[in-house]
Amino acid sequence: MMDGSVEDWLPSATIETLRERARLLGEVRRFFHARDVLEVETPVLGHGGSTEVQLDSLSTEATTPGGRERLWLQTSPEFHMKRLLAAGSGPIFQLARAFRDGEIGTRHNIEFTLLEWYRPGWALESLIDETEALIRTLLPGAGPRRLSRYRELFRDTLGVDPFTTALTTLQRLAAERSGAPMEDTDRDGCLDLLMSLVIEPQLGRDGIEVVIDYPPSQAALARHGVDAEGERVAARFEVYADGLELANGYDELIDAAEQAARFAEDSRERARLGRPAVESDRRLVAALAAGMPEGSGVALGIDRLIQLALGRASVAEVMAFTTPRC
Repeated sequence: MMDGSVEDWLPSATIETLRERARLLGEVRRFFHARDVLEVETPVLGHGGSTEVQLDSLSTEATTPGGRERLWLQTSPEFHMKRLLAAGSGPIFQLARAFRDGEIGTRHNIEFTLLEWYRPGWALESLIDETEALIRTLLPGAGPRRLSRYRELFRDTLGVDPFTTALTTLQRLAAERSGAPMEDTDRDGCLDLLMSLVIEPQLGRDGIEVVIDYPPSQAALARHGVDAEGERVAARFEVYADGLELANGYDELIDAAEQAARFAEDSRERARLGRPAVESDRRLVAALAAGMPEGSGVALGIDRLIQLALGRASVAEVMAFTTPRC
């Protein structure tokens, strides 16, 4: 069977690239081992999935001691890793397989590798420093760090305030930029589209760019705070290099009741938008109730970072087999 002029059994990346990938993964492990961060492995299947409105989870049925049950392929190892933190693991990291339905392109694949790590007792600023240090391990030639506020990026690039501009205005802008009807799209959907199409391609062009102070609705698992203008914001950061989003970090939410409430709100919003229902992770809520320590965590798209490190045009060129060839 042929896919165009290329046999579809062949890997997406060359063998030499896969050797380079292995070398870079070794560098990542050395980075954390030198800092006494424990490497862990957690399941790719769970009884709960991600309720985040913008994510599409995959699921399967399996025979368990409780009979036939639906299990969810994890969009991130976060829930299981937080259960380890609550059990007293201390600082941990993982190179994990993750799954998100419908995400295929030069920057995406349905199955991909996430580097995720957690630092109990650390403030967000310390984790930003460590994330930058890790990125520079693989991108030693990256330029200086720049800190940008989410709100200012929208003001400077699009002339709108993401917190206060009317939804109809955001819908109009999103429709103009995407060429698609947006009148039924909610605020976060418009902001996400404008961020990805207009703002993100310009971020990190001269170095490593860190974006902070996101709207609370865009960080379901982060604590909330107040910015310099008195606006309620999420304690979240994202890191960009060469127009690519690489990392997403939080000052982690540890309040079990608040987490359960956010899961419920996500589920209501999914139902309102006609999106498939996803079972929330009750074991995460139980772990938070048992006492997960305060701290910060971050997830980094390792395929994208390796893509940049090796100068490739797409993640497919640094992965053994992408979804179209699996």
